[in-house]
Amino acid sequence: MDERVYLDWNATAPMRPEARAAMTAALDILGNPSSVHAEGRAARRVVEEARERVALLVWAEPPNVIFTSGGTEANVLALAPGDGPHGKRFDRLLVSAIEHPSVLAGGRFPAAMVEKLPVSGEGLVDLAALGQRLRDLAAQGLRPLVSVMVANNETGAVQPLSAIADAVHEAGGLVHGDGVQAAGKIPCNINTLGVDFLTLSGHKIGAPKGVGALVKRERRLDLVSLITGGGQERGARAGTENVAAIAGFGAAAMAARQNFEADTARMRQLRDRLEAGLRSATPTIVIFAENVDRLPNTTLLALPGMKAETAVIAFDLEGVAVSSGAACSSGKVAPSHVLAAMGAGPDLARGAVRVSLGASTTENDVERFLRAWINVSGALLNNRSKDIAA
Repeated sequence: MDERVYLDWNATAPMRPEARAAMTAALDILGNPSSVHAEGRAARRVVEEARERVALLVWAEPPNVIFTSGGTEANVLALAPGDGPHGKRFDRLLVSAIEHPSVLAGGRFPAAMVEKLPVSGEGLVDLAALGQRLRDLAAQGLRPLVSVMVANNETGAVQPLSAIADAVHEAGGLVHGDGVQAAGKIPCNINTLGVDFLTLSGHKIGAPKGVGALVKRERRLDLVSLITGGGQERGARAGTENVAAIAGFGAAAMAARQNFEADTARMRQLRDRLEAGLRSATPTIVIFAENVDRLPNTTLLALPGMKAETAVIAFDLEGVAVSSGAACSSGKVAPSHVLAAMGAGPDLARGAVRVSLGASTTENDVERFLRAWINVSGALLNNRSKDIAA
């Protein structure tokens, strides 16, 4: 039997060998990184070396990298109204309608203070709508925090964050960018993006699951600690650091940076080959956000009449791992909130399948997927035709 083909890198990337080696070495280090003795200092060196490597991935200053348990925690750490002895920092949280659930939930903002920003049919934030809302808030003397992902996890659409940041800063607000899907796939220079806070996740770039970071553009920017009780991470996140996972994160960040140009060029070439094959086999296929800048590894596709959950299972039986564009909760499948915000009809949205490539994806993997696609799409559409006829 042929080896399985893994094309769900946006869900999680296989661990890089560099990350595995760094973690193995870190597991042999005894000390607590907050201890002042030799063993503790050895653990601290591991953490700080990783901090430097993660900072380099996004062109940040190492002291501005705050390690967390992952992207969700980093998002919630960033999204706080700032209630405290000096009063509120933000009066409204504006989020795009296509954000990760941890951002759509508003972090620590009360629901009444959270507003959604519309997106275009290609999944880009409506800059005119954002500008109008910023002017309205400014007229009321209200200060906004705006959260927009650098690139969407489902469609791969890259957001105009620099323009967004300029508008928000002019209105006196700050910007948080969720860079979980973008880091390692497109340039994520925190200074060029203009965001004030940037979220990263280790397992999306080949580090272990359960480690991430919130990166500040400027050291003076304050954070309201989510986990309190100790002075770790410069007071922004209490608790003993997960030294082994952080070491793996740092090693993966360094590898992603060193291999960036070659990896992204290969992924884009393979994605284009995959999409050309899809169009040739099924001319009625829909590829979402195909007319805007996208991540080089991501294709979100749908075929009228196809159900995503059935297709994903069929691909799995063919030995190919892909994912559904639908959000599943308690066993119920509903259309993707991303596609709903983009105006896609529910029948088409329910059939969305995401294919995401990675650094080790090969031409043979793409060919295997295309052969499986012909089998899966043909069988599913044939069954649907029989059901309609019956």
